[in-house]
Amino acid sequence: MAKPVAIEVYNPNGKYRVVSTKPMPGTRWINLLIDQGCRVEICHLKKTILSVEDIIDLIGNKCDGVIGQLTEDWGETLFSALSKAGGKAFSNMAVGYNNVDVEAANKYKIAVGNTPGVLTETTAELAASLSLAAARRIVEADGFMRAGLYEGWLPHLFVGNLLKGQTVGVIGAGRIGSAYARMMVEGFKMNLIYYDLYQSTRLEKFVTAYGQFLKANGEQPVTWKRASSMEEVLREADLISLHPILDKTTYHLVNKERLAIMKKEAILVNCSRGPVIDEAALVDHLRENPMFRVGLDVFEEEPFMKPGLADMKNAVVVPHIASASKWTREGMATLAALNVLGRIKGYPIWQDPNRVDPFLNENASPPAASPSIVNSKALGLPVSKL
Repeated sequence: MAKPVAIEVYNPNGKYRVVSTKPMPGTRWINLLIDQGCRVEICHLKKTILSVEDIIDLIGNKCDGVIGQLTEDWGETLFSALSKAGGKAFSNMAVGYNNVDVEAANKYKIAVGNTPGVLTETTAELAASLSLAAARRIVEADGFMRAGLYEGWLPHLFVGNLLKGQTVGVIGAGRIGSAYARMMVEGFKMNLIYYDLYQSTRLEKFVTAYGQFLKANGEQPVTWKRASSMEEVLREADLISLHPILDKTTYHLVNKERLAIMKKEAILVNCSRGPVIDEAALVDHLRENPMFRVGLDVFEEEPFMKPGLADMKNAVVVPHIASASKWTREGMATLAALNVLGRIKGYPIWQDPNRVDPFLNENASPPAASPSIVNSKALGLPVSKL
């Protein structure tokens, strides 16, 4: 197999060698590494997903750290290769790290970074966008117009769902789920029902306060309810957005049986992880219930969709772009680079990986810390006192 040859090099005489498996947005991340004495090598190999062999070739015999992508298989083989090359750190340019065998990283004393704290609003906005697109059949209507089929206004032309006054259901009320809930409640005066293992007190207080504001101004107040089960959300909500983590307990969280208890005209949105939905069962449900709609940013076997999904007019599908705002993607690149740099330099770990503004301020030097190392406790790494 031919080795990757499309490599862009910055600061070739740098003391530390840091490899990025993909070009990443912005230049600040490159400059921050260069300023700290790193030689930065960026792979421009024209493959969407690099193989393990490709990445081993990139690591070579001397490599201090790697910035990679969530599409890559970071397991025993790659961590062994990085360790042999003298590497100390790997960081995903992503908040998720399902592609990483953290136990293998621990075995080889490799710090694993991720990039939380910078994707919350952007991801929530995409979930809200998919909600609106599905509710108002925007993609269908756009295709209709572009095909030259519009001949004039008709009473039944692309009739969709009104969101105001309906119930939005959120499964997983963490940072992103709560941000999405606030957008839908405040933006469209929707009532909220949510399910989470932990009570979301801040979200409840927000909805309560907004409800009081509406009532004081002579409007119908919004309400909230913490469901006792996920099934309760699925039965009661008109619009459901999924925001769980992906693990053994959430694989195929939404399956044939749970789809069956949802309202026939409900809308289901997923910007979390593809495998939380049984995609084959979803295709069958969409086919059998034409007024049921979905908005999907992630898929069970990316980059592929299950057979039939692309043919469903009641599905809005986009290619994993929840974090794809300029500010967020450039911030993710910066945080990933600083995770690697921090470990190379022996910096401590930032005390709160969800409060990353000090690292993203372009008018000041970032703190001398790694923003987020997921296995810091396993490796016994100190926490910053800054």
